[in-house]
Amino acid sequence: FGQDSTCKCLTEPYLPAALLISTLHKSHIHMGEGGVRFFGWIGHTVKKARVFSDPEGEPENRKRWAELFEQLDLNKDGKVDINELRIGLANRGLLRSDAEEIVRESDTNHDGLLDLEEFSQYLWDHEQELRVIFHTLDHNHDGHIDVGEIQQSLHNLGLEVSTEHAVKILQRCVCVCLCMCVVTSMDRDGTMTINWNEWRDHFLFNPLHNMESIAHYWKHSLMFDIGEQLTVPPEFSQQERRSGVVWRQLVAGAMAGAVSRTGTAPLDRLKVFLQVHGSSSNRINLWTGLKGMVQEGGIRALWRGNGINVLKIAPESAIKFMAYEQIKWLIRGRKEGGTLRVQERFIAGSLAGATAQTIIYPMEVLKTRLTLRKTGQYSGIADCARQILRKEGVRAFYRGYMPNTLGIIPYAGIDLAVYETLKNAWLQRYCKGSADPGVLVLLGCGTVSSTCGQLASYPLALIRTRMQAQASTEGGPKLSMVGHFKHIISHDGVPGLYRGIAPNFLKVIPAVSISYVVYEHMKKALGVSS
Repeated sequence: FGQDSTCKCLTEPYLPAALLISTLHKSHIHMGEGGVRFFGWIGHTVKKARVFSDPEGEPENRKRWAELFEQLDLNKDGKVDINELRIGLANRGLLRSDAEEIVRESDTNHDGLLDLEEFSQYLWDHEQELRVIFHTLDHNHDGHIDVGEIQQSLHNLGLEVSTEHAVKILQRCVCVCLCMCVVTSMDRDGTMTINWNEWRDHFLFNPLHNMESIAHYWKHSLMFDIGEQLTVPPEFSQQERRSGVVWRQLVAGAMAGAVSRTGTAPLDRLKVFLQVHGSSSNRINLWTGLKGMVQEGGIRALWRGNGINVLKIAPESAIKFMAYEQIKWLIRGRKEGGTLRVQERFIAGSLAGATAQTIIYPMEVLKTRLTLRKTGQYSGIADCARQILRKEGVRAFYRGYMPNTLGIIPYAGIDLAVYETLKNAWLQRYCKGSADPGVLVLLGCGTVSSTCGQLASYPLALIRTRMQAQASTEGGPKLSMVGHFKHIISHDGVPGLYRGIAPNFLKVIPAVSISYVVYEHMKKALGVSS
């Protein structure tokens, strides 16, 4: 090419630089030092082209940007500050934390405020980047991105996803904003493809600048921990493993879990206290339970057992992840594509969870004993372990193991099955021809399915806790799993199997909120892009 023809090609609105680069790449043109200079010149030309090109749709774009600016300018002073931008992002179901990066990139005079010119220039630049990425994904250049093109693009970056996963990417993206979850769909018209307008509107206020960041955004859900067992660990590509992203993500998740568990420790201790000591005869409730713990050991008593609960996050997460990778490899065998179906991932995740629980289970027993201890009973974790070993033997460290392991399957299986059943039933009845049932419906399905999973597995969790604590419960009967079940039913009825479930539900919203905030800050500190 000559520079004149190339410059003309780049300034055509219907043929962005991505198509030229893609054509050269597909023609297997290898770049030496001169090639690098050539593409550097292309980048410079594209930036210049942005300044003097005037596409046909420019007036409509200016009008659209002005309307968006008007919506964000809440006090109508002709400026948008970071708080107004955060509110605007939250109202659109986007991350409030992205506001800082948007202001940093668009505030050219560094006054901390965005005027219409700065705002429009940012959207112009960002839409050009999004258009390049869109055309990179649109392999057949038909103006639409389909499931196959999403899979192929991620494959080119070393990320293998199943067709089912690619469909979910196309249908919806989940954003957890403090105490609520918002589900936004790229495929708004339900055609199972994404056109340019859908793509642009979905990522307009999301400061992602290249295909790698888009792929990372698609690939990974939040990995934070809220104190409950996660069924299926996240998956990573070979490139991410080599680059160290895996362990940085796990560290960020572990730190978020540590802060979250510490913040909700009083509710967790209250749950364990009600599970073990609650009965129809003593009538312990939330208030009397908290008051009794404070009277016995002061405010600090509300955090008993939190130390070991935090310490076990790291080994459990690491073991579960490594076990999941090995089990996934055994299930997958020599299958092409490198991905598992939902049922296979569920099996691999459940087995990995059982493996991790088997190895770290003594820490679970220590956590229960330390949570229920009286003032002065143990001097620390090591003293507690020594006393259990001396008085009760090694077997005491695995009391309650059977109900604990059995509880993994019903929670995960029912949660997954109920969610898919409710969502599909709604689609068949009310949204025929559409793949997106809407935000409120998905939130409702998720809430109901999670509740059903907890209700199904909670009796096993209660029996596990009682078996772990029974040696420290003076005068309590030393019963087996079946014996505990019969004893509870005969004395307290079916409601007795659900003692302590109220604080368990109460801690979910604060746990998710704390985890999300800490997780995002840890990812930034560790250099993991969102």
